Parts: sequence; C-alpha cells; structure tokens
Amino acid sequence: MNAFKEINSPLRTIMTPGPVEVDPRVLRAMSTPILGQFDPAFTQMMNETMEMLRQVFQTKNHWAFPIDGTSRAGIEAVLCSVLKPGDRVLIPIYGRFGYLLTEIAERNGAEIHIMECEWGEVFNQQEIINEMKKVKPKVLAVVHGETSTGCMQPLDEIGPACRELDVLCIVDAVATIGGTNVKVDEWELDAVIGGTQKCLSVPSGMAPITYNDRVEQVIAVRKKVEKGVATEQDRSEVQHPISSNYFDISQLQDYWGPRRLNHHTEATSMLYALREGVRIVLQEGLKERFERHRLHEKALVKGIKAMGLGIFNDVPWKLPMVTCINIPAGIDGESVRTMLLQQFGIEIASSFGPLHGKIWRIGTMGYSCRKENILFVLAALEAVLIRHGASIQMGEGLQAALNVYESANLAAV
Repeated sequence: MNAFKEINSPLRTIMTPGPVEVDPRVLRAMSTPILGQFDPAFTQMMNETMEMLRQVFQTKNHWAFPIDGTSRAGIEAVLCSVLKPGDRVLIPIYGRFGYLLTEIAERNGAEIHIMECEWGEVFNQQEIINEMKKVKPKVLAVVHGETSTGCMQPLDEIGPACRELDVLCIVDAVATIGGTNVKVDEWELDAVIGGTQKCLSVPSGMAPITYNDRVEQVIAVRKKVEKGVATEQDRSEVQHPISSNYFDISQLQDYWGPRRLNHHTEATSMLYALREGVRIVLQEGLKERFERHRLHEKALVKGIKAMGLGIFNDVPWKLPMVTCINIPAGIDGESVRTMLLQQFGIEIASSFGPLHGKIWRIGTMGYSCRKENILFVLAALEAVLIRHGASIQMGEGLQAALNVYESANLAAV
C-alpha cells in the first residue's frame, strides 16, 4: 500500500485573472473551529456577512448572501430562479463568459436572443438599449468584467433603461466586485453575482449575490419548499417551481433569513473565509482599494510597454485588474508560461477562443495586487523572453514601473 504524504503545496506567485493569492488573514480564519450552522454564534456571522456584502455591493438591498459553490453557482442560482421555460432573454456577448450566460439560460428553457461584438470591444450602451426595445426581453443578462478579453462593459445607462422598459438587469460581476466600482443601486441593477476567488482574495467556493424587490417578486411566485421541511403554511402546488432544488433562491432566502430553513449544510469554513475577506475589503476602504488596483495596473502597463511589448486591451474600457499582452511574433506563448512557472514560480494565464495563443493575461487582483508582485513578474517575464530570443528593451520595464511607484510616493507626501 502506498503511504501518501501530507500536502505540501509549492509556493506560487499567482498573477492570473483568478484564482489569486489568498490573504493570509483569510487563511487563518479558515482554520477557526467548526460551528453548527444554526449555532447562534454562527448565525450571527451569517448576519454580519450579509451586512458587509451590502456595503461591498454598494446597495441597500435586503438580500445579499453567498451561494455555496464556485462563481457560476451564483450565476446559475439567479438565472434558474428567475427564468422559466419560454422566458425571453437578451445577452450581449463580448467574450467567453457571455456564452456561459447563454448556456445556463438555454438549459433553463429560455428563448435566447444574443448580440455579439468582436473580442476586445464592448458595446455602446445605446446599442443594447435599442436591442432591448426591439426584443422586449424579460431579462437582460450581461457580464460586467470579461476576463477573457480584459474588457469592462459600462452599465450606468443600461440599468436605468432596463427599469424604464420593465426588464430585469442581471449582471455577472464575478471579476469586478471588490476591485472596481460595482454600484448596484446607483446603476439600478436588479441582480448582481460576484466571485470570491478574484478581487476578494478568498478561495473559490462561494458566490456572493444580491438582488432587489423586483427579482424577489418574480421568484416568490415560484417558491416550492421541499416536502421534508415544508410546513402547512408552505404552498404545495406551484405552477412553475424553480427547476433546481440546490440553487432555489426562494428557499435560500429562508435559510439566510429568520426562519433558518434547513435547506442544506453550510460550508462553514468558506463562510469564515468570506466574512474575513469582505471585512478586509471594508477595512481598507472601497475607494482606497480601487485606487490600489489602478496604481498597480498603471505600473504593470507602463512596464510592459517600456519592455517593447504590446497591450491587447489598451483601450478606454480596459478592465483595471486584467492586462492582456500581445504575444510577440515567433514566440511560443505556452513555453514562456511554462518557464515562468518552473523557474520563477509565477503563474500567468493564456486566453480562450479567438484569442487563444495570441495573448497572455496578467491579473492584478486583491492580495495578488502588490508592488512586489508587479516588479517580480516584470523582471521574470523579461528574463524568460530573453531566453526565448525575443527582441525587447532590456532593463526598461522595471525602471518604468519604479517610476510609477516613485511618482505615487511623491504625490502622497
């Protein structure tokens, strides 16, 4: 019989668009002793997490809680709780994760209408508004930050237009929550899904969501409590019950609310992690956290350009936490990524679809978004490109990044 050794994970500098390095304070929180899910000490933590999530989402919505599962679990929970077969959905696609929204909506029997633009572009908001007037959907489902292309779709005009047209605006903010503004109330977004493994610097395994009364009214008429825990007050006959039991938001409301419906066993350690992660975000301050992401993005971009490399998403709608770099002609992008990992312990990402093999993606998210990481990845990338025979401006990348940091220090004095 093999004697398996205890886990001894290698240390990595993770500079992908997710997952990212987990804040050490979050790791410590995860080692906290397990409590029962209805222990008053634990339900107090649940309530505190909801309160802090409202602040991170910049909303006064009553409902703001996590779905147990990875980010797409949150997307699936919202869409399957809102959509019934035949409902019309409009999905603007400008990268990989617009197709994920389409996939989930299709599997719930929705009538899908899509609009597409070239990867690397985003939509003029009026284009989407005009299409909504034409299609008349029940739901507009859209990605806020598309990590596959490093681009960010503006939403400030789309949300109010959805309200005027009586369309539910459901937003995938997995990549953006905790790293840049996601103004749920100001932009009049009806439901928003976040992720833990990106700018919140919490391990993958929970998906914070928030939604307003408009969404709650839609799911209330589809509520069907499972027989094993239902009471006489719960309706037994529902015309279009939510298709999933696990992702049934109407039951999850009762789990996170005063009723404490015994719907599932909570992922206790993940709740500890999320609570600590959002506490850290609020301790830093949303404005300060967003400025930190912008500063390190600026240093990275300046360094990449000074090295002589091209930025794929060098556009006004660039996602602040993802920088996409054009792979130089004649250079094997996967060989560069492999050497970075093997020789330096640094992980960067490739991309998908039409961009596969054409760009590298460097994430500067959450705890990974630090000065030492930016300087390390620039130095390592230069060394690896030299070994691959790339024509670059040696030594210039680090100097350009250092200039950004020195200027920021002077400005702060």
